[in-house]
Amino acid sequence: MLLETLSVARDFGRIHEISSILIRYGFGDIVRRLGVASIVESAGHVLKWQEVSDLTHIEPPERVRRALEDMGPTFVKLGQLLATRQDLFPPEWLAEFKKLQDQVKTVPYASLIAQIEEDLGAKPEEIFSEFSSEPLAAASISQVYKARLQTGQAVIVKIRRPGIRSVVEADLRLLAQLADIAEQEVKLLQRYHPKDIAHQFTLSMRRELDLAAECRNAERMMENFHSEPTIVIPKVYWQWTGERINVQEFIDGIPGYNIKAIENAHLDRKLLAKRGAEAILKMILADGFFHADPHPGNCFYLSDNRIAFIDFGMVGRLSEERREQVLQLLKGLIEKDSQRVMKILLQWSPNTIIHNQDSFSLDIDDFIDQYHDMPLKSLNMSDFLNNLGALLRDHQLNLPPDLALLLKAFITLDGLGRLLDPEFNLVATSSPLLQRIFLARYSPEALLKRSRDNLFNLAELLSHFPRDLHRLVKILSQGAFNLKIEIKQPDWLSKELDRSLNRLSVSLVTSALIVGSSIVTTVEGGSSSLVGLMGFVGAFIGGIWLLLSIFRSG
Repeated sequence: MLLETLSVARDFGRIHEISSILIRYGFGDIVRRLGVASIVESAGHVLKWQEVSDLTHIEPPERVRRALEDMGPTFVKLGQLLATRQDLFPPEWLAEFKKLQDQVKTVPYASLIAQIEEDLGAKPEEIFSEFSSEPLAAASISQVYKARLQTGQAVIVKIRRPGIRSVVEADLRLLAQLADIAEQEVKLLQRYHPKDIAHQFTLSMRRELDLAAECRNAERMMENFHSEPTIVIPKVYWQWTGERINVQEFIDGIPGYNIKAIENAHLDRKLLAKRGAEAILKMILADGFFHADPHPGNCFYLSDNRIAFIDFGMVGRLSEERREQVLQLLKGLIEKDSQRVMKILLQWSPNTIIHNQDSFSLDIDDFIDQYHDMPLKSLNMSDFLNNLGALLRDHQLNLPPDLALLLKAFITLDGLGRLLDPEFNLVATSSPLLQRIFLARYSPEALLKRSRDNLFNLAELLSHFPRDLHRLVKILSQGAFNLKIEIKQPDWLSKELDRSLNRLSVSLVTSALIVGSSIVTTVEGGSSSLVGLMGFVGAFIGGIWLLLSIFRSG
């Protein structure tokens, strides 16, 4: 039962709220199957199980999207992440997930003053010469205000919403439990690795809750672009920055969505698109640390065609191995090497068995041929990724969770570039950079360094081999080598068996009491009538318990 896996009673209120929303949108069966209904009822709440009649004509993707919206910020952000998973969901689902936006009411400034004073260690007017009480922006996690330091420097002050951490943490605990149950009990969902998705999402949300982490990301990005004068990252004022508040340089530029203002400022839109794409691609392929949400509101254009990136609450990370795999995949697509592409895709889905390798290889060839000899300006990155996702879904493959943010960044970048320049093509723009990265990665110096590292690893392995072999022989000679095979039985099955056996036992006892009492009452004299009556009372109690137990189980 899910109640046994949840650690704290304070989550009951949130569970009741989420269960009510799921039931309202016609997902009451999910609540029942997961045992959430019994949790809420045992906590003293009442669930109304009637389905809402005006939702019966709405397609499942829209119902799921509306349910996520009603469940609040955590689930809205989960839906936004799922909108990037072309490998998991067909286009109609992705289209609904992409409609999810942070729609939150602003917290009155008066409600924030006490928290601001506690975090700053002083009243705002003692630190800032000006502080606007009207927020510049409001999101699900925080609100942003404009202020001015005593030195005259314009800054933004980002303040985390009071009480948001407890709500998000309760949601994350519930998500973790639901993902665990889904992966163990719903065979259809196992290939999607819901536990891995929930884990990656939890890490991302906790990073966003820490406003100081956002500033550490900004400084790391600033270091990566220290030799690029055309890319601007806002300065952080650490003396007033902490987990619930941060103070950063105010960027006075033109937001990416204001095309008219860009034209009035006589900026070069084509050059801005090119520089922005090159910057994001450098983050991804060269640095392995990238802005995961470069939408027009997070990009500002400055004089001399410079670009400023803000809001590093959501960033992606790619390991050296993962970057190598991405480069090999791109190389295979460019060179029409289906075997190389197939090898990388199988590395990303190590637990998936392809029963028909020839069919898979032919499908990859067909996918690559779709884009052979196509003019680069005609290639739409979103369509390309959607077709790649369809290929993965057809063969029950899926991308690793850490690549979800990469897809999100690519799609957002492609849209941003086309907004600036309708003829913008991400592939054409990325080709020179990819060529430089390939040359740098396979230069003699780089190959020599990797060979040297591999030799050191091999030498270390060989140096440990005699010791490890000696230990293995010793274990074998002592007869201490054991092979343990464990067949894990699902918890829900054992619990259901226990309940069923208990009901069966009570049924047998109740039946025996009825039969025995009936026989005893036919005997004349003595205390037989009293014994028979007590037997009937016991049978009645057993019968009532049995009926209640069956009713509660649904």
